Amino acid sequence: MATIKDVAKVAGVSIATVSRVIHNKGKVGDVCRARVKKVIVELGYRPNSNASALASNTSNTIGVVTPKLSMPFFGSLASGVEKGARENNFKLLMANSLYETESELNAIESLREHDCKAIILHSEYSDEETLIKLASEIPGLVLINRYIPELSNRCVWLDNLSGSQLATKYLLERGHKNFAVVTSIYQNRDPSCRVEGISNILEKNDLKLDANNVEESTANIEGGESAVKALLAKGQKFTALLAYNDLMAIGAIHALFDAGIRVPEDVSVIGFDDLLVGIACRPRLTTMHYPVEEMAHYATNLAIKLSDTSVPVSKQTHLFIADLVERDSVKDISKY
Repeated sequence: MATIKDVAKVAGVSIATVSRVIHNKGKVGDVCRARVKKVIVELGYRPNSNASALASNTSNTIGVVTPKLSMPFFGSLASGVEKGARENNFKLLMANSLYETESELNAIESLREHDCKAIILHSEYSDEETLIKLASEIPGLVLINRYIPELSNRCVWLDNLSGSQLATKYLLERGHKNFAVVTSIYQNRDPSCRVEGISNILEKNDLKLDANNVEESTANIEGGESAVKALLAKGQKFTALLAYNDLMAIGAIHALFDAGIRVPEDVSVIGFDDLLVGIACRPRLTTMHYPVEEMAHYATNLAIKLSDTSVPVSKQTHLFIADLVERDSVKDISKY
């Protein structure tokens, strides 16, 4: 494999001149530049991007760590990072944490070993003290879907409270008064924040979310099924069901149909995320659009900007809002 020394020797110039031609920096005569480029092509020389990055103390590699890339939500997140990386001519490295603190930290360390100064991290279980320490060591570390006040300028997160409140108001406006919730067992703040939003809106309308009408399970189709089965086994009555995410909502619909309960004729269901699978199911799922791909794209640009330590750090925050996507899984019973 040809080296930069080989190119310099054949072209009859210095290594520094070849470097200036490769990086299009510095003064090089047109004739000399053309000769160097011709030799590069003839020898098939490919510049070593890692060596270039080391020499300039910069890196054009960005990393992303999610719990499980095979899940649709995290696949969308990774897609947003990939788009941002491509637009900035960055290479992308991806890793799974598998919902384990140790695996998450090992993934981050692996990316650091690959000289990733910009990292997008969806952290489920690492404590705030650990993440604050990592942020002090990694210039371009950005947290997505998590908010830590001390790192507010590095956090790109969703207003889960307003999202669940909007979904609840939508159901109330359509005459629903008996609510049930299937939520996630995961120990981040999102599940509790969304349940809080639902409860707040119901209380403002002189209603109350019965604790027996709230079931926790895994945030997937199987979890949605088991949570609804548990609600039905207790004999709980409800006309509206809010799910932590679209996968749980689809599982809930399966369990309701298995029990002879029609959606939306008997029970209305709202999801959260707006995944493609929500359009494929029947009835098509009414849901809250979680702009995760847009957030990830934004987070990528932010991480790359922060990784450039010569640029002053901005103190702005980065909060996104969920929007309602109306489809077919909610019935208006206000006229009945």
